[in-house]
Amino acid sequence: MKTVFRRRLPFAFLAPFALAACATAQSPAPLAETTTRATPSDTSLTALVDQVQIPYERFTLENGLTTLVHTDRKTPIVGVTVYYRVGSRHEPRGRTGFAHLFEHLMFGGSENVENFDIPLEAAGSTPTNGSTWYDRTNYVETVPTGALDLALFMESDRMGYLLGAVSQEKLDNQRMVVQNEKRQGDNQPYGLVDYLMADGLLPVGHPYRHATIGSMADLEAASLADVQSWFRDNYGPNNVVLVLTGDIDAATARPMVERWFGDIPRGPEVAEASGGPVTLAAPVERVVTDQVPATQVYRSWTGPALTDADAIPLAVGMHILGGLASSRLDNAMVRGEEIATSVSAYSSGFEEMSQLITMVEVKNGVEREAAEARLVAETERLMAEGPTEDELERAKTTLIASTVGGLERVGGFGGKGMVLAEGELYTGDAEHYRKELEAIAALTPAQVQGALQRWLSRPAYTLSVVPGERTLDGATMGGWGDEDLSPPPVPDARAPVEVTRTAPPRQAPEVLPVGELTFPQVERATLSNGIEVVLARRDAVPMVSMALTFAAGSVVDPVDAAGRHETMMELLTEGTTTRSALDIAIAQEELGSSLSAGAGVETSQVTLTTLTSNLAPSVELMADVTLHPAFRAEDVARVKEQRLAEIAQELASPGSLASMAFMPLLYGEQHPYAHASSSGDPAVVSALTPTALKAEHDRWLRPDLAQITAVGDVSMAELVAALEAGFGDWQAPASAAPARNLAAPAPAPHPQIVGVDRPNSPSSYLMLGRLTPLVGEPEGTEVIETANEVLGGGFLSRLMGDLRETKGWTYGIGSSIPAATGQRRFTIATQVQADRTGDSIVAVIDQLRAFPDSAPVDPVELQRVTDGNVRGLTNRFETNGQVLGALVSNRVMGRDIRYQAQLPEIFRAMDADALDAAAAEYLTPDNLTIVVVGDRETVAPQLEQLGMEVTWLDAEAL
Repeated sequence: MKTVFRRRLPFAFLAPFALAACATAQSPAPLAETTTRATPSDTSLTALVDQVQIPYERFTLENGLTTLVHTDRKTPIVGVTVYYRVGSRHEPRGRTGFAHLFEHLMFGGSENVENFDIPLEAAGSTPTNGSTWYDRTNYVETVPTGALDLALFMESDRMGYLLGAVSQEKLDNQRMVVQNEKRQGDNQPYGLVDYLMADGLLPVGHPYRHATIGSMADLEAASLADVQSWFRDNYGPNNVVLVLTGDIDAATARPMVERWFGDIPRGPEVAEASGGPVTLAAPVERVVTDQVPATQVYRSWTGPALTDADAIPLAVGMHILGGLASSRLDNAMVRGEEIATSVSAYSSGFEEMSQLITMVEVKNGVEREAAEARLVAETERLMAEGPTEDELERAKTTLIASTVGGLERVGGFGGKGMVLAEGELYTGDAEHYRKELEAIAALTPAQVQGALQRWLSRPAYTLSVVPGERTLDGATMGGWGDEDLSPPPVPDARAPVEVTRTAPPRQAPEVLPVGELTFPQVERATLSNGIEVVLARRDAVPMVSMALTFAAGSVVDPVDAAGRHETMMELLTEGTTTRSALDIAIAQEELGSSLSAGAGVETSQVTLTTLTSNLAPSVELMADVTLHPAFRAEDVARVKEQRLAEIAQELASPGSLASMAFMPLLYGEQHPYAHASSSGDPAVVSALTPTALKAEHDRWLRPDLAQITAVGDVSMAELVAALEAGFGDWQAPASAAPARNLAAPAPAPHPQIVGVDRPNSPSSYLMLGRLTPLVGEPEGTEVIETANEVLGGGFLSRLMGDLRETKGWTYGIGSSIPAATGQRRFTIATQVQADRTGDSIVAVIDQLRAFPDSAPVDPVELQRVTDGNVRGLTNRFETNGQVLGALVSNRVMGRDIRYQAQLPEIFRAMDADALDAAAAEYLTPDNLTIVVVGDRETVAPQLEQLGMEVTWLDAEAL
């Protein structure tokens, strides 16, 4: 990552507005516990709000550094969250994108830290990360408690002692990385929409107008002198909020913070760049063509600052309009007239303004004007009538309940540290989230209606993106906005700039030992119908997550039925014999639960997350959608249209196109894996009938193919009682259970290059790989996977170091051997700048050839992927969702149910010779299939230089 961070919410705690849960905060008191529990029977909004608390303590150093400390002892880890009060809105004309470019440079090493990632990952940290947005730049890592002193030393080193380590070479490299990040984003379907929306809503010079990623010309103009000025002007400790969350207290933290940060001098206050909401003089409409599969219509306004009294009622109103599963737009346009395949509405809040956005993806065959008219009509109807009491209560319950689960994560993006930091940074009150949650709980329909009327009755900017040729160039977009009137800034002349140390060398502290991994104990039970139940009890939050897993998945579809099974699973939540799709959506919202159904490659799942107090009715709902789907003709027709829209989106996405070409080439056209990773064949989906879908359901969803796995704050007795009530009467049919056949023969690996033409692509998507002899997970697989971690598994891998950090040709690259019960594949994937397509293929092959022949595993790599992994295991199982995923994977792959508890011993037994031997056998460049998705005119001459015959495929035929 280490990139632009976009979120659609006023505050971090309101991540449900963006369909992502995160944490929340409470009062400044030195308490050790995270939550205050309500009684199980109390599900009022007040009780839910009371459960969202993050006690904290505060201290401020003489240099102005503000530190907040929250204690949570459930796991021996500490989240380190650092917020700088500077973002892209503070950039001057001609230097758009600079704040984000500087964020990248902050990871390139400081005067006493050669590489920011290697020491921390060696100590067991999560991968370090950072993000830039309009109002701020942040940096996050979560470390074992014994590595906190090291993390603070390193954060302080780049805060106070950076400039002596930033060279022209580092600037040039990260400039190329960021430019490739921009190309990668622009290359996606609808990838230019953010630029167009900002241009339409805001005047030239408004600080929120230009994109955080910037323009290519401005990025090219950034100089080393700019780097030094930006650092000195903005990165002083008085402009920073440091938050420590987890296995730490203020008394322990303060001496560490004073030791490492106390000598850093104050800097200037960040120069403000004010820019509030703008009201258009009249409605504005723009229609652009792009290489997209379906028309999308956006209707938007600027709105109030996130601290404005209207921010919360307006955000909740937008959620009712197009955020709830039972939203007004869904009911009218997706389920009602069925003129749209998807809709949304949300408020994206910033420090001085917000963006209010509604969107509709128009169903194929429907006139754009008709869809736009209905979007306007539904928006105006909500303004005129206001929300109902029931709608508002469901919105409140959904949003507040979703925050409870966020209390599990102490650090990282969306963690409790982020919540405290944003409250402190934007309002001077780290517990500001309490005021917002309480405001949500107290909202009335009249307050929501009034806010909607005040802000959405103003002239709107309407943008329609319709299928056609891309005529706009993303490289020229995202800048100040007056590029057509002014010459571009002069490119960086690479003039010599003095680079000197800031202070004498400092020594990094030692990392303390970490305790052994404590993986949850597991309880087992069997329902009266034979379904085996596994439970891991965890009481950090009053919630339960569970998965009902079937031995099925998309692999059960024959080639001539690709997409049938996944479509069937998608229909489970679209109506039962006693509930409509709307009824199911409303039931979830009333319970504060999240229920979904879908098919992976090898498993089909119905998953549920709910408040413990609402377990029984939530399981009843889960059982109803699993056992009694109606497959009504109207529901089938609607979901088929949505599925066809998903397939069309895949055909427009470079990554999906690469996968759709790659898998049949590797496995053979008739193999179960060949098409199981796609959304299906449009002809097959179009022809599906309710009868066929019911037969598919009855064939594969049966108790003798099912397992139930649960994690959370519940006893086995309570869980079994709820499951028996919902599933106990479900009996297997008399017929034998069907079985998947994954042993189909695959073609022998052989070298081949296949191109897929995607005109006007600024980047090329590469997918390289071949089948391995591995089937399932034989003994010793971990050594092979760890060798792959050296090659391409993470930010510190060799492929990332070469193609991104050294050459600057890509924003990211990775390799993997995905888990499977059948034959497994070795895959490398990346998106590279188009003019380096051929060079990138050569570079990847060179890395494969070198490992281990000329470049065996070195001691630093070995320590990182063995001892570093052992130290980092506690980070991997912090949340209920992480533990649930591990347990389900263990059951599917046939491992010991507590396999993760064995990993320390497995990692410690590995040595360099074992990793080298695994690389020599499984990670070689022999017989690679190489798929390239890009502009044929640009790419073909480069591929010809590789000395292999190239076959070109038609994207429409995939």
